[in-house]
Amino acid sequence: DPDSGDNGLVLYSLVNHQTNEFDINENTGQIFTVSVAGKAGTFYLEVQAADQGTRSLTARTTVNVTVDSSSSSNIVVVVLNQQINVVERNIAEVKRVLEDKLAWNVYIVDVYSNELERKARSSTDESHVEIIAFDEAHQEVPAQDVKRKLKEQSRNIEAELENVFSTSVTAAIGESPAASASPELVAAIVLSVVLACTFIAFLVYVVLDVKRKRKHGLQHLVKEQAESMEGIDNPWAMDKNGSLKSLEKLEHMNN
Repeated sequence: DPDSGDNGLVLYSLVNHQTNEFDINENTGQIFTVSVAGKAGTFYLEVQAADQGTRSLTARTTVNVTVDSSSSSNIVVVVLNQQINVVERNIAEVKRVLEDKLAWNVYIVDVYSNELERKARSSTDESHVEIIAFDEAHQEVPAQDVKRKLKEQSRNIEAELENVFSTSVTAAIGESPAASASPELVAAIVLSVVLACTFIAFLVYVVLDVKRKRKHGLQHLVKEQAESMEGIDNPWAMDKNGSLKSLEKLEHMNN
């Protein structure tokens, strides 16, 4: 607001305080979360800006806040027989159709295609659309309920999507992605592997060291016994070169 004084002082507010999940800094307009634990999806916040003049002027706008839930266990995959670039261009319409037929809010988690399948097939390309549905309380709808509703509304969904893509469309339920491990779990697994490898290496070192010391001790003992028996009239005594002293004695007697 280019005005000065109270006429240039703008305060921000959430209209009707329509949600308990967010709040707004009245001086800066910064929106922050209050409590979104266990919730996800898109929240539509109506924000009002008002100056403080005698005849206050106001303006409103809608702010869309999306709480990501890509690690949710309620992700459902919708497989469309359309190229991914076409689906991405029309993803807003796909979302609209799904919300209209499912009667829930729909959050698009990801859109992707399986390149290997695309190269292996000569018929039609496929695109995978990962979605999560939310009820009016912004709570996730269980995946089994979403799949059931998708099956019930499959013909209606395909008919609406045909208008969007201007071609025949099939919408099937794909396999849900495996739940991704949390960073904490991944770190714990990596640390466990490192510790296990370190422990194994330590055991190998200890075993090899014990064997080396045992072998060295045995060699030293044999050497000491050989040295202690050197010069004794023992028919089985051996010299340092490994020859029997009895043979040397016999040869000396013959001479």
